[in-house]
Amino acid sequence: MTGDESTKSPYTTPAGAGSSPEPPLGGAVMSTIRYRIVAVSVLMAFSLYLDRVCLGEIVKSNSFNNDVPLSKEQIGAILGSFFFTYALFQVPAGWISDRFGARKMLTGYILAWSALTAMTGFMTTASGLLLTRLGCGIAQAGAYPTSNAILRRWTRLEQRGVANSLISFGGRLGGTLAPFLTTVLILYIGGWRETLWLYGVVGILIAIGYRWTVRDRPSEHPECDAAEQDFIGPPTDDRRPEVRDILTMLGACCTSRSLWLNSLSQFSINIGWAFLITWLPTYLKEEKGLSETRGAVMVTIVLATGMLGQLIGGWATDRSVKRFGLRRGRVLPITVACTIAGISYLCCPFIDSVWGIVACCAIVSLMTDVGNPSVWGFMQDVGGRNTGAIFGWANMWGNFGASVSAIMVPKLLNYGAEDGSGQTLVFIVCASAFFVAAIAALGMDATKRLKAAQ
Repeated sequence: MTGDESTKSPYTTPAGAGSSPEPPLGGAVMSTIRYRIVAVSVLMAFSLYLDRVCLGEIVKSNSFNNDVPLSKEQIGAILGSFFFTYALFQVPAGWISDRFGARKMLTGYILAWSALTAMTGFMTTASGLLLTRLGCGIAQAGAYPTSNAILRRWTRLEQRGVANSLISFGGRLGGTLAPFLTTVLILYIGGWRETLWLYGVVGILIAIGYRWTVRDRPSEHPECDAAEQDFIGPPTDDRRPEVRDILTMLGACCTSRSLWLNSLSQFSINIGWAFLITWLPTYLKEEKGLSETRGAVMVTIVLATGMLGQLIGGWATDRSVKRFGLRRGRVLPITVACTIAGISYLCCPFIDSVWGIVACCAIVSLMTDVGNPSVWGFMQDVGGRNTGAIFGWANMWGNFGASVSAIMVPKLLNYGAEDGSGQTLVFIVCASAFFVAAIAALGMDATKRLKAAQ
């Protein structure tokens, strides 16, 4: 497949990937339901990350530690447990959504993780916290795979990068606000328990809004007119996967070189990135002596920088595909971004200034998110009717990386405790993980769809 051929849209449209799609001719006005779908998906992602990231801030608060005193190893296990079940259930949750309907299943997923977030506020022991976080990981596992499948049906290939970046932006917005918002709520509404109850209620309201707004396909939405349906175009091979196809789909995942490299890249990226949402708040408090409020502000700055990266990354991957073709255009943003992120982590051990450390971590956050829309776009490119399950497969490995990161940090700190090299080891390992991701991405080929997706 040539570079020009690889960028052609799979939709029934005369517009090639190198040209901007045009609205209907003759002055016809079409509906804009696709924008509502993206908007409510952004809210879903906001709730997803708000509930995911808040515990990293809670476990270092005085409110929590005075109530439920735990060791660093116990905290690491609780933080890492979420990512373990989140990773393990990516493929099942994605496949179930492909099979039984994305709208129905994602509404259920949002309700489930919101209820479990609220339940976390009732826990009084390490085992109770562990169980609710394991459950929250299971419930959240289907969020992005399912949303990814919805987005594939509601957007054109030429616009996937920007649409992906907006939804991921919503997630990063929730994650960015989580540290500061959680700290403020703990101080002003009574404590960490009340904060989690409030987050649970917010999530339930978002689930209701999602159910009201979304349909699985444009043709199923009562307000999506024929002009908008023609503009979007029918996605290729939109049949629901059958139970008998599960082994075929898993076999295709296991034998796809590109998908394995994508999975390795996501695994390595999350080893480096997860430090920012799990242990950076504790690092700033214990190693740099910052107050809870000031530390929360700095973590918020770090994660807010990543939000900008999502918007840059969406534009970059669309432009890169148009300029270099689908094969090279999808991987270049990932490789460049991961290389810069790795270099930034390597600078941290040589910087004494807390603002210098924050600046380096902010660059890591920015570059992680610059590459993210390309990673998502790749999975939509190769996934076909199994996009939810394929996304789940690769995202599973990515979140195994996040789980490893949360558990790894206290072990590295203990290993280097005698000579004071523990934190330096953490930064070196995180940097190395990004370099591995950069190299792995070079071998990905988005022009080769998985056999099960054909």
